[in-house]
Amino acid sequence: MKKVFISTLGCKVNQYESAAFKTRFEDAGHTIVGSKDKADIVIINTCAVTANAGSQSRQTVRHSVRNNPDARIIITGCFAEIGAEELSQDEELLGREYSIVGNSKKDSLVLNALQDEKELQQILLGSIDDAKEICRLPVKRFGDRSRAYLRIQDGCNSYCTYCIVPYTRGASRSLPRSEVMEQARVFAEEGHREIVLTGIHLGMYGNDLGKNENLVSLLAALSDLTPQISYRISSLEPTEITDDLLKLIRYRNNIQPHLHVPLQSGDDHILNRMNRRYTTAEFGSIIKKCNQILPDSALGIDILAGFPGETEQHFTNSLSFLKSLDFTYLHVFPYSIRPGTVAATFSDHISKKSKKRRVAILRELSDRKKNAFYKSQTGKTYPAFIEGKRGSNGCLKGFTGNYIAVRLNGPDSLLNKKIRVKLLSPAGGHVWAEREKSDES
Repeated sequence: MKKVFISTLGCKVNQYESAAFKTRFEDAGHTIVGSKDKADIVIINTCAVTANAGSQSRQTVRHSVRNNPDARIIITGCFAEIGAEELSQDEELLGREYSIVGNSKKDSLVLNALQDEKELQQILLGSIDDAKEICRLPVKRFGDRSRAYLRIQDGCNSYCTYCIVPYTRGASRSLPRSEVMEQARVFAEEGHREIVLTGIHLGMYGNDLGKNENLVSLLAALSDLTPQISYRISSLEPTEITDDLLKLIRYRNNIQPHLHVPLQSGDDHILNRMNRRYTTAEFGSIIKKCNQILPDSALGIDILAGFPGETEQHFTNSLSFLKSLDFTYLHVFPYSIRPGTVAATFSDHISKKSKKRRVAILRELSDRKKNAFYKSQTGKTYPAFIEGKRGSNGCLKGFTGNYIAVRLNGPDSLLNKKIRVKLLSPAGGHVWAEREKSDES
């Protein structure tokens, strides 16, 4: 039997797919080991969303090769998809037995890793542009956490000018409803208490399936099938947040009131240059509607700082627009040149110094917005999932349905449990809470 180490970089979709690899290796009788153990097979599931992510992927490959001189190396993921030639010339891989497996061939990865033939090199990329169906990658258990990711969609058709993902993941493809339902049932039987629906462009779910399949109809069916499971949506484009979706979240107790919405810029000129398909006015209207239908929901926003051509006035416009919105937090990213994208060819790139300053300003705004939201929630009670491990200070930790990080004192019997908590006082990045008296047995 083989010892297998799996290294995962990047997004929730990669994490789900690595969990599927783990399931297949274990079902075949092999053992998953940690990074400090010597492995017979090493899987590196790479990322290429930014140039830095690609660099980190290369470093991880080299580190894994050096640490496991006798192991078979399997490289997959988005960097493997676009960087196969670069990897084939890497000195660390010369003379080594390894395979490069493309994103459209991930369902064959485990079989390839275990095959008897001792070929020096195999490149199983396929053509991501020709991929018509999503890879079938069922998972038995998503690690030891109460929360599991469930990949229901892959690929993207949007072609934002800064993004490499359509070139590494192909066109949007959806997992049929019956298979999504079966995966949710398995997770429920395995004891997972929360499922995060994830994909590369989640709101496109069902467009390729026909029969009026979409994210709302799927979510309604899932919340009916497994009422004991709480569902969370990972990220949705603003134009895909519909009245039907918001009302479903409001009236289904097991769909978490938490939405994460990419904005990327609060200036219409920059949005157009990014090939984002909405205006700031449309985005603002959507956020207002979210707050009206889901008044205590958590709303997260993605924002890029220093996109090519973003002048000080553009940034000021973006900052002012964000200040006008009622949201919970920002995910702030400095723009990073990603070779192979349209934006990489633009001539008016912003200096690192300016990007760093703008990122700091946006993160300070995020802190203020989050603190204001936490203060507005003080004294309220919510269900919260308590994680399986205590925090560094020995306290229990978890998240409410509306994504408030809580800390509280309590016994180990509450680990991996859903309890009702009363929010007491904000404390930096979390809120101190206590278990609601009526919830105690």
